[in-house]
Amino acid sequence: MQRFKAILINALIITAFLIPLNAGGQQEMVDSTLPGEETMKSKTPVLAALPPGVEAGSYEKPEEKVLRKILSEDQYYITQEEGTERAFMNEYWDNHEEGIYVDIVSGEPLFSSTDKYDSGTGWPSFTRPLNQGNVTEHTDSSFGMTRVEVRSFYADSHLGHVFPDGPAPTGLRYCINSASLRFIPVDEMAGEGYGEYLSLFQDQLETAVLAGGCFWGVEAVFEALEGVMDARSGYSGGSPDTAKYMVVASGTTGHAEAVEIVYDPRVITFRTLLEVFFMVAHDPTQLNYQGPDHGTQYRSAVFYNSEEQKKITEEMIDLLESQKVYQDEIVTEISPLDAFYPAEEYHQDFMKLNPGHPYIVRWDAPKLQHLASAYPDLISE
Repeated sequence: MQRFKAILINALIITAFLIPLNAGGQQEMVDSTLPGEETMKSKTPVLAALPPGVEAGSYEKPEEKVLRKILSEDQYYITQEEGTERAFMNEYWDNHEEGIYVDIVSGEPLFSSTDKYDSGTGWPSFTRPLNQGNVTEHTDSSFGMTRVEVRSFYADSHLGHVFPDGPAPTGLRYCINSASLRFIPVDEMAGEGYGEYLSLFQDQLETAVLAGGCFWGVEAVFEALEGVMDARSGYSGGSPDTAKYMVVASGTTGHAEAVEIVYDPRVITFRTLLEVFFMVAHDPTQLNYQGPDHGTQYRSAVFYNSEEQKKITEEMIDLLESQKVYQDEIVTEISPLDAFYPAEEYHQDFMKLNPGHPYIVRWDAPKLQHLASAYPDLISE
């Protein structure tokens, strides 16, 4: 975690010991309240992706009599009665095809072949879930031992267990029953509504452009994530001739202070970037301002570069609203990306280069602390 540690250590030190002075020279205690904390009802992760065709808040698990009809005897026993299938005698333990694995009941996405490995146990094994929120953890004290059971979020299907003896990069082994899964090959994913995951099987980087107030802290948050290759501060929403800090500051250019994120979708998905954006990087309920900064240049916005990004953003906002994560309405603008214009050089890596700056201490250092606390598994090594 070398890249992130340097920034986080600085953030912790300056938040604990640096107390900015007000105009009268009196010490003013640093309020480390996170952006939006006053309006947040819950910090529960919302990475649980919906099954295709299901609207936020509308999924209903089939009744028992229906499940007994649509599931085989083994599938019902394992998913509904916490059973375990025999090792080396199940459908997917030795499957090497490219594709994703979804819940046999709900269809929610669970695992990817890109994270599957041969653990030698005789069950399908993965280093991590496809979307962290779709795989929930529960204490299992059966058979005289304590283990961590994993279940699906929407269908609440018993999947298997997770153990701390897996390979890098996570060190985890999700030991899953084949009978709880349905495998969807790559060439069938788009047709079945899982097109957003096709990028997992493409050897190319992707970009996302997000605006959440002052770009200094937003850039630092995304720089800390595993799978993010680069993050640059800049401007989006206006014309190239006005993409200059002193002009954008007027609030009349149409630009928003934004961050361009270059990431490897095989490591981190756009959906995960969005969760960090909405839950850590800024407060999406603040209209045309963030904290002390007011004006349309500080608005909350997602500048999508594909219909898939637009769809995922709309779905994420629907999830946040349906789960009432924020008490107030989310006002994030969703607009097509016309262009991204890099900001002046002195704005790049500003937090890393200026950790003691009063603005960084007050408004941005707490974001990195929150990131490390809420999403430690996403932090770059």
